[in-house]
Amino acid sequence: MVALVLAVCLTLGPFLSPQPPLNQEGLQVGAKAAVVMEWETGAVLFEQNSREQLPMASTTKIMTALLALESPEAAESFVVDPQAIQVEGSSMGLQEGDVVTLRDLAGGMLMASGNDAANAAAVRLSGSLTAFAQEMNRRAEAIGMEDTCFVTPSGLEAEGHLSTAYDMALLAREALQNPEFAQMAASKSLRLHYGNPPYDRTLSNHNRLLSLYPEAIGVKTGFTKSAGRCLVSAARRDGITLICATLGCPDDWNVHELLYERSFPLVSRVELTWDLPPLPVTGGTASTVSLRQTVQTQLPLAAGEEEGITAEIFAPEFLYAPVLEGDIVGKIVYYKDGSPIAQSPLAAREGVEARTAPSLSWWERLKACLGWG
Repeated sequence: MVALVLAVCLTLGPFLSPQPPLNQEGLQVGAKAAVVMEWETGAVLFEQNSREQLPMASTTKIMTALLALESPEAAESFVVDPQAIQVEGSSMGLQEGDVVTLRDLAGGMLMASGNDAANAAAVRLSGSLTAFAQEMNRRAEAIGMEDTCFVTPSGLEAEGHLSTAYDMALLAREALQNPEFAQMAASKSLRLHYGNPPYDRTLSNHNRLLSLYPEAIGVKTGFTKSAGRCLVSAARRDGITLICATLGCPDDWNVHELLYERSFPLVSRVELTWDLPPLPVTGGTASTVSLRQTVQTQLPLAAGEEEGITAEIFAPEFLYAPVLEGDIVGKIVYYKDGSPIAQSPLAAREGVEARTAPSLSWWERLKACLGWG
C-alpha cells in the first residue's frame, strides 16, 4: 500500500457567520481564565488566559469520575474504606460500612460533588490517594493536559494542585466520549443505589446551567475559597457540541451562556470532499477505475479552519482486474494540524472486467503450434 498525498480541495457549505473568533474581537469576560472549544476537532473559538495555571476545585472530579467509570470493576459492589470517606466539604452521604459501586460513586461525584465519593473511588482503584493521583496524572499526560498536576481526587485545596482552562476543556472533551459519563453529566438528577444495606436514593445535580440553558449537556461545577467558582460545561446545538471552561469566574452561569451564544454562530458543519485520482488497473477492459468515498465526512468548522485541512489517500499502486463496482480498495484520512480528524473507505465507482485473450481460428492455432510466423 502507498499513501498518495494530495493538495486540499474541499467543497464547503456556507458558514453561519463570517465573524472572526471571539478573542479577536477584544471580548473579555469576568473570569481569571476561560476557553471555548469545539468538541470534535478541539478548535479553540475563544480564550482568555486559557493556559494560566490555576486551582480548579471540584472540576477535578471529571477525571476521577471518568477513571471510575472506565474501570472493568465499575459495576462490582464493595464496602467503602472508612478512612477515605472522612473528608470535609460536599458529600454524597457515605457512611462507614456502606456498600457501593464505582458507577454509583461516579454519580455521587457528578451530582452532589461528593468528596467522599472521590476519595472512596481513589482508594478502591489504586489503594491510596497518592497512588491514584499518579494515575490521574498519567491519564492527563495521555490526553495532552500539559499544564496540569493532580494532587487530590476531589479537588480540595492542596499545594501544586493546578490546571488551566484549556486543559480542563481537553479533559471534558475526553470524558464526553464515554457514554456513561456523558449520560450522567447531562442528568439533572440520578437514582443511585448504595448504603448498608444498599437502597435507592436520588441525588440532584449541582450544575444549574442544565436548567438555565436548555442546550447544556454537562459537565461539572467546582468551588473552593482559593479557586473561586469554577465551571466546565458543554452544550449542543444543531449537531455541534461546544465545551466552555472558566476558572475563577464569579458569574459563571451567565458567562457560559454568553460565550455559547457568541460561539455557536461561528461554527457550521462542513462536508469534506476530495479530488480522488483514478487508480490504474492491469489486465482489465479499462486502464483505470475511479473512486468514491463510502462515508459522508462532516466536521464542525469555524470560518477559515478549512485552510488547515489536508488528506492522505492510502491505496495500492494499481489493481488487478476484475474490479467489481463497490469494491473497497483503500481509504482517505483527513488531517487538521497534523492530527487525524475523519476518514472514509474508498470504493470503486464502477466495475472493470478482466481482459480475455482473443479467440484464434484453426489456421492461426496450427501456425502457433508449428512455430510458423
